[in-house]
Amino acid sequence: MKPVFVLNGPNLNLLGLREPAVYGTATLKDVERRCRDHAATLGLDVDFRQSNHEGELVTWIHAAREQASGIAINAGAYTHTSVALHDALKAADLPAVEVHLSNVHKREAFRHHSFLAPAVTGVICGFGVESYVLALTALHSILSANKKG
Repeated sequence: MKPVFVLNGPNLNLLGLREPAVYGTATLKDVERRCRDHAATLGLDVDFRQSNHEGELVTWIHAAREQASGIAINAGAYTHTSVALHDALKAADLPAVEVHLSNVHKREAFRHHSFLAPAVTGVICGFGVESYVLALTALHSILSANKKG
């Protein structure tokens, strides 16, 4: 099976340093380690990436169409602003899960709207690093069901 792309957007390279009361103290390397460990238990491979540039995320989503079996994406602030990411996710035509460490619905009003949500299979937020684990579990379930069907 092709890997699952785990894509991370702007400022996620600062995890562990940026607003730890909101995002926790785990670093992006910690998140990657947790994703790789959990994916291994599911029999999945992950391709884990981070960029602060919207266009690079779009390019990776386009690449996923041929190179990945699914996408877990924490687009950070681009979640609330990017029609380009929405369109790329629709075009990828893959199972995809939007991921957030914090519960965006308990935060500022501008974070309550997601441009990505209509283009993905599901949204997981508010569980810290476990949000990524839950996303990988959901993708594994979807991909397993698709193999049987």
